[in-house]
Amino acid sequence: MLRELAPQVLAALVRRYGDFDTCEDAVQEALLAAAVQWPATGVPATPRGWLITVATRRLVDTVRSEHARRRREDRIALATPQAELLGRPADSSPAADRDDSLTLLFLCCHPALTEPSRIALTLRAVGGLGTAQIAAAFLVPEATMAQRITRAKQAVRSAGATFRMPAAADRAERLGAVQHVLYLIFNEGYSSTVGGSLTAPELSTEAIRLTRLLHRSLPEHAETAGLLALMLLTDARRPARTGPHGELVPLAEQDRDRWDRRLLDEGTALISRTLPLGRVGPYQLQAAIAAVHDEAARVETTDWLQILALYGLLEQVAPNPMVTLNRAVATAMVQGPAAGLDLLATLGSDRRLADHHRLLATRAHLLELLGQDAAAADAYRQAARRTTSAPERRHLTARAARLDPDRTGPPAPD
Repeated sequence: MLRELAPQVLAALVRRYGDFDTCEDAVQEALLAAAVQWPATGVPATPRGWLITVATRRLVDTVRSEHARRRREDRIALATPQAELLGRPADSSPAADRDDSLTLLFLCCHPALTEPSRIALTLRAVGGLGTAQIAAAFLVPEATMAQRITRAKQAVRSAGATFRMPAAADRAERLGAVQHVLYLIFNEGYSSTVGGSLTAPELSTEAIRLTRLLHRSLPEHAETAGLLALMLLTDARRPARTGPHGELVPLAEQDRDRWDRRLLDEGTALISRTLPLGRVGPYQLQAAIAAVHDEAARVETTDWLQILALYGLLEQVAPNPMVTLNRAVATAMVQGPAAGLDLLATLGSDRRLADHHRLLATRAHLLELLGQDAAAADAYRQAARRTTSAPERRHLTARAARLDPDRTGPPAPD
């Protein structure tokens, strides 16, 4: 609950007071207070209102204690009703239930920021991701990402950004970055890059919630609809994606009866309505690929020829090494694993992916299909060494052990 409420509370404070950094600090203190008090006293009737009021008190206390910030204190004092400063019950304001998460999302995608900074700041403020998780998503060191987030906050402040939904023209300019942010938040929830759990469902759920808000505000925008459909069709598989002990279950081995039929039906209907409307973008194409996977009752009936054609279109619309990686898998299923390996070889010189564990794991899978067990086992071990996800590491190590039982554990570092 606290992770879901955090961006809503931060949005409420930034809307009222404007200072991103100070508001974020106050929200963190309020969340800590809730984590300590609620288990003992129970969750308040309006949890968001409680957090907003406590965060506001922390904010006012902080500003008052710093004489160098006297002007900011005056501004906050003028903006805050005296009765609220005197200690009104923390959960007594129905207005505190206003959700400004979408406005906060667009603020984090301000034009003054570079696209990587927009995404990083939004993942931090709206998605609730830690700096290490964001750094892993961007494939950069954690210290680099921490500096990027700090600079992004400073840039928003220097630009004099106000907390309000942008006008139509500005909103259209920021929409691509907003969509990318939501896509990354969802992906981090569906397949966590760090930690001991394969998934972080609260992140996926929050990404879907925010994307629904965005789709509701732009119902005719095809790529926003495609993004929502992609999330729904992918998240539908999550119940079958892990075994009884949290272990990773690959798509080909999942019990498809465990897939969420409600999400599948909603996502399929949405992408079916969207594709004929106009120009097809990358989110729509990815949603179409997910729909083809999901409509197969068994892995053996998957229409790989259609999936290969869709990946070909996706590579033209949005060239990306990960797209090529997935097209190599589809190529292997249609033309044979040797053809897939030939396509993978073209990615070896791409610095963005050359040492990525997914490239190594895919190579291992295709080598396994060719019957080259020793080479496949070695590639699985190399992939296990490079992933930062504990469940993925266990899965890849187990694959290697199954192919080469005389040797255990990942290879020694180079």
